[in-house]
Amino acid sequence: MAKDKTVYVCAGCGHESPKWQGRCPACGEWNTFKEMTIRPAKSAPAWGGTSGAEAKPILLSSVNAEEEPRIDMHDAELNRVLGGGLVPGSLVLIGGEPGIGKSTLLLQTILGLTDRRVLYASGEESERQIKLRADRLTKRQSGPNAEGSLYLICETRIEQILTHCKNLQPELLIIDSIQTMSVE
Repeated sequence: MAKDKTVYVCAGCGHESPKWQGRCPACGEWNTFKEMTIRPAKSAPAWGGTSGAEAKPILLSSVNAEEEPRIDMHDAELNRVLGGGLVPGSLVLIGGEPGIGKSTLLLQTILGLTDRRVLYASGEESERQIKLRADRLTKRQSGPNAEGSLYLICETRIEQILTHCKNLQPELLIIDSIQTMSVE
């Protein structure tokens, strides 16, 4: 049985290191390394399938391939990238270098979703910072302000975010950013 492994992850850019470092060699930020324990996954077949008798080959033609209903993101380019919109129950990771505008892009998109209840969980910015950015974005845009359907929580514990999801029942959950989140 494999042992648990300890790694240090930069909260700024996600760079991993086997030991703690004062300054991140990837992004140059100081004192951003957080200790994380990685537990090995239970063994599964190397090819990623299921083990045992429950998996059987089937004909491709027998697979039900009906179109999934999609959520219109009110952004033609984002809808195109998502294959026609966001599939309910799916997970989409927006990635890129620090500072390129991922948070701004997400906030701009969800401000346009006036017909959806959205929970925005931020592990990096305060409610005030998000509100100031939202105000700047809505002044540049024409159209309705979706702040009535956008809920904010500044939290890094996944269990707490899930508790808020259970109570609020949002249609969309935005986690910004995943590298700042932790499981108790």
